[in-house]
Amino acid sequence: MDKVKTAIIGIGFIGAVHIESLRRLGFVDIIAICDPLEADKKATFHHIELAYYDYKKMIGEIDIDFLHICTPNNTHFEIASYAIERNINVVLEKPMAVTLEEAETLVKMAEKKKVIAAINFHNRLYPAIHFLKNQISTGALGKIISVNGAYLQDWLLYDTDYSWRLISRESGKTRAIADIGSHWIDLVEYTTGLQVSEVMAEFRTVHKERMKPLSAIQTFSKEKSVEYENIPIDTEDMASIILRFSNGAIGNCFISQMFSGKKNKIQLFVAGTEASAQWDLDDSNNLEIGYRNSPNKIITKDALLMGEKTADIISYPPGHSEGFADAIKQNFKQIYKKYANRELPSDFATFKDGLREMIICERIFESARKEQFIKIEREG
Repeated sequence: MDKVKTAIIGIGFIGAVHIESLRRLGFVDIIAICDPLEADKKATFHHIELAYYDYKKMIGEIDIDFLHICTPNNTHFEIASYAIERNINVVLEKPMAVTLEEAETLVKMAEKKKVIAAINFHNRLYPAIHFLKNQISTGALGKIISVNGAYLQDWLLYDTDYSWRLISRESGKTRAIADIGSHWIDLVEYTTGLQVSEVMAEFRTVHKERMKPLSAIQTFSKEKSVEYENIPIDTEDMASIILRFSNGAIGNCFISQMFSGKKNKIQLFVAGTEASAQWDLDDSNNLEIGYRNSPNKIITKDALLMGEKTADIISYPPGHSEGFADAIKQNFKQIYKKYANRELPSDFATFKDGLREMIICERIFESARKEQFIKIEREG
């Protein structure tokens, strides 16, 4: 396909990952970046010609096909709407906005302008997950009766750990749920084909105050600051959620950013009336299928074993692991190929999927506050 011109705004941890993943596609030119902090230095480091501190100036001066938005949540709506209004395709980090009203507006704008509007729910594009989705859709597991799992991190374990994500005015009402819980729920709905119909949640904020460094540091950075100020925390460190699904299945998940020793662990257990499946991000290239009356089996990432549909998202031969960066690359590949050919089938999450996850996160927040089951009444 022809070269696609792209710019990225927000060059922190995930913005840098976007740069690396896009370059691996081979048909994307990253012609500019925008960042309010050391944009010139970051552009030089990543060998990108143009650096901007103002995204409106960048959009006004250069011609781009796509804009990747990797900035704090409370800036997503303003930047995405500005780009879409100018007919620029958008790839947005989750959550897509701070409020449901903002998310709904973005969905309508994208539909009106007929632009590609995607959310980077990249966990959909691990080969084992893609294969499991196909297995479930063909009935290989029977009727799905339960779904369980967890998403665990430890980067906010101490009261000296700080990020803009901790503060609701920048991240939104929920933090652990919006930041990583949304990944798990999207993964479940995508893989099983089911929708969450009701939720019951309990939140815990362990550190009611945290020590904010007086100098800026990047997310996941090991930099230490010698000066701090105490900041009150109004978002959850962890959450336990009971789930009810559209087909009558039940489940639960535990979400925590304070689980010592677990850097980025995702677990998914799906049980059906014929078989079960287990997937763990720590062993992402393998999928375990369990049976009642025959030996369990482990299916390893292999284009021949996983079939034609999944083969398209496998880049390397059997025995050569594919992980986080590869899943993001495959996600971007599908997004950009959709831009070249709107008729192609795709698995990436759209703004509608992003809105759905925001609705679920909103209902989870409501459930934790009211201490009761809440129906997912509003459709995404």
